Amino acid sequence: MKIMRSERKGSRLRDIGDEPDYRFTLANERTFLAWIRTALSLLAGGVAVVQLVPDLAPHTQRLVLGLALVALALTLSATAYRRWYQVERAMRLGRALPFSALPLVLSAGLVIVIVVSVVLMLAS
Repeated sequence: MKIMRSERKGSRLRDIGDEPDYRFTLANERTFLAWIRTALSLLAGGVAVVQLVPDLAPHTQRLVLGLALVALALTLSATAYRRWYQVERAMRLGRALPFSALPLVLSAGLVIVIVVSVVLMLAS
């Protein structure tokens, strides 16, 4: 029988369960970094919409669109670490990977931003 190390919520991650195959840990880290890169891109897009494309729409409409992109960036960056931690913990404990609604939230948010952008471009 395999004895697992501490599973307490406040435990350091390295003290929980067993060390997973390093390839899975590195893949989890790459996924985390991809979420962070995506958040930075959304942030840059939000700033660009507000500051660099004055012909797209009036300032208020650009501001709303830019803030939507920044809100998506904030959501993504605020949850990326938590997701990394949950996956790492599940791997260490030999459990199924946890469900995440983040891809759905990100996709739905981007669909809304894209539709609004197309409408603004066609209207101008």
